[in-house]
Amino acid sequence: MTPTELAERLRRGEDSMLEFKRDDVSNHDLAKVLVAFLNLAGGTVLLGVDDDATIAGSTRDALEEWVAELCRTKIEPPVVPLMTWVRDAEPGRDVLAVQVPAGPDKPYARVHNGRRTYYIRVGSTSREASREELERMFQASGRLHYGLKPVPGADWTAFDRRRLRDYFTRVLQGDAPQDADRAGWEALLTNVDLMTESADQWVATVDGLLLFGSRPQRFLPQSGIRAIGYTGDTQGYATRTDEDLRGAMVPLGSATGELTEAGLVDSALDFVRRNTETTAVLDRGRRIDRREYPQGVIRELVVNALVHRDYSIVGADIMIEIFTDRLEVTSPGQLPNTVTPAGMRNGLRYARNQTLVNVMRDYGYVEARGMGVRNKIIPGMRAHNNTEPALIAQEHRFIVQLLKAPTERHRAHGHR
Repeated sequence: MTPTELAERLRRGEDSMLEFKRDDVSNHDLAKVLVAFLNLAGGTVLLGVDDDATIAGSTRDALEEWVAELCRTKIEPPVVPLMTWVRDAEPGRDVLAVQVPAGPDKPYARVHNGRRTYYIRVGSTSREASREELERMFQASGRLHYGLKPVPGADWTAFDRRRLRDYFTRVLQGDAPQDADRAGWEALLTNVDLMTESADQWVATVDGLLLFGSRPQRFLPQSGIRAIGYTGDTQGYATRTDEDLRGAMVPLGSATGELTEAGLVDSALDFVRRNTETTAVLDRGRRIDRREYPQGVIRELVVNALVHRDYSIVGADIMIEIFTDRLEVTSPGQLPNTVTPAGMRNGLRYARNQTLVNVMRDYGYVEARGMGVRNKIIPGMRAHNNTEPALIAQEHRFIVQLLKAPTERHRAHGHR
């Protein structure tokens, strides 16, 4: 960092990736800021600068060694910062820039007085992470599987036993306990991570309730799908339909395999069918009904949203929005770990909620290879109308956008 670059950063002031500190700051206070940076997107602390951006200069002996030591002993897991001196930032006054990246091993904690505290960066301040924020960091790191958490109050009676029996006997071709054998069912469901012990009671896990709950929204209000049809090409109050789709994720089948009660996937497909048009085309003299969007692609989108969304985010449903020119499916939460839209296009596999993936695969909703974006969604839309699905990763949500028909932009890029 040059003196000119330092001056520009001082001029802009503190923000989510920059903080000013005098170098007489305590080691635990500096560790707090660095931990908050590590748990967000990385950042830089300028040591030797007052809060008002005045350059005070460095006065501590062996400052680099002191910073390196606190990064080893006061931060867990330990980190190695990048340190750069700005000599003579003002005549006779030096500033040390201490930079840390977005940590690959989130969440990071400050260790002080025998206690671990997790901090996050919000604007220009560092604050302790809430329980929900901490859970999301652990989940993103793969160190916490949110779907295995117990759901307080959701005992054996919270399950739809018809769907459970259908799953173990018809789908898995196995045996199941008698309906009155509560202990037998609890043992079986615990073995497959659909129930767990909590406070000396057997209760449903989050995944168990999502898959087989009789009324999962009673305990997990974030378990449903909000489905909206608009009269135009933007969000607004002018809607054709607005429905809350609720219930168990899996369907109920008959002994012959016919669908007798829809699960969330089938309810979502039905919504799209009812709120999009079908046109008839002739192919070699045969009449073929053609939908605005291919059902195989919609099914893959809905299943992906259900099994991969971040269920630790309460108060936000999966969204299906139908506009006059496109259809969008939105999942709450960031993409996990190092997953990117480019990686998904290239066939990157990931599973935020492995139990959900496993059970939905048993029903035939999820392919064994786990590459639905590359193998189904993208080629499905190309074959349907030669458009490219848009994969949009935002801070708090992930959106897949399907176009009803090619736009001028698509035609300009060679799509016909």
